[in-house]
Amino acid sequence: MSVADGTDTDPAAPRAEVITAREVPLGGPRAMNVRRTLPQRARTLIGAWCFIDHYGPDDVGDTGGMVVAPHPHTGLQTVSWLFSGEIEHRDSLGSHAMVRPGELNLMTSGHGISHSEVSTAATTVLHGVQLWVALPDRHRHTARDFQHHVPERVRIDGADVSVFLGTLAGSTSPVRTYSPLLGAELLLASGASVTLDVDPSFEHGLLVDEGAVTFAGTPLKRAELGYLEPGAATVTLTNDTEGTARLILLGGPPFGEEIVMWWNFIGRSHEDIAEAREEWEKASDRFGEVVGYPGDRLPAPVLPNATLTPRRNPTPRGPRS
Repeated sequence: MSVADGTDTDPAAPRAEVITAREVPLGGPRAMNVRRTLPQRARTLIGAWCFIDHYGPDDVGDTGGMVVAPHPHTGLQTVSWLFSGEIEHRDSLGSHAMVRPGELNLMTSGHGISHSEVSTAATTVLHGVQLWVALPDRHRHTARDFQHHVPERVRIDGADVSVFLGTLAGSTSPVRTYSPLLGAELLLASGASVTLDVDPSFEHGLLVDEGAVTFAGTPLKRAELGYLEPGAATVTLTNDTEGTARLILLGGPPFGEEIVMWWNFIGRSHEDIAEAREEWEKASDRFGEVVGYPGDRLPAPVLPNATLTPRRNPTPRGPRS
């Protein structure tokens, strides 16, 4: 990684596509809202990353915080990462863990899992991201799993980097994934500009949590997601504000498989989704039971009156020669 002046002098250099968020009610007594940048109609995946919810900072006294009753998942991994607050996680593996700032909680659904997420009584301000990773077809029926990891913070030039998945800035996460991935939080000092070495076979997404930055020559505001196609061996980030910018950098090679996403399920066909929904409604052993949650589980919504079909990404142009 080296310091750069943030000036894009190569007119052929790739520029980022800007993806804006839409507000979605998550739940809770007063319907806590999240900002969703992925999936969008124009883009379903960045690598295997298929879902990005960004929330807060929310005063839980006003919003009611996060109260998500037991619900199912198939075919994915959930990645929980907080900036402030605390969330209690329970799942049908028997895991009972707290999600805290700077600590990764990664849950693998495989063939099926259920879990609940509730912000704790000690939380006054809730702020973070909830991310999903699509499992490749050969692994989507794998066994349930839960991993916890506290990455070290690496200081390089004007950036603090916490790598929770993959490798960046000389730091590698030991957490297992089923396809090559990058996931990292970056704190970029006021006025700093840094260039990161990245895998040119990866496409990348940069979510701005705080501040405003320039990413691959493209300005990004708070809550925007910048998308960069494969081909770049470096990415340059410049903090254009007086305060520290907080960013989430995600990446992976183009997924190469079509997926069907509906509610909390990822499959490959309408039939996959319909079967998972039916088994959840019948309380089959596929999803297990969340022990310790003081309430009922979430019912599945009604399937749409149409066949669910795969969502498709634009075809990446691929690495440049």
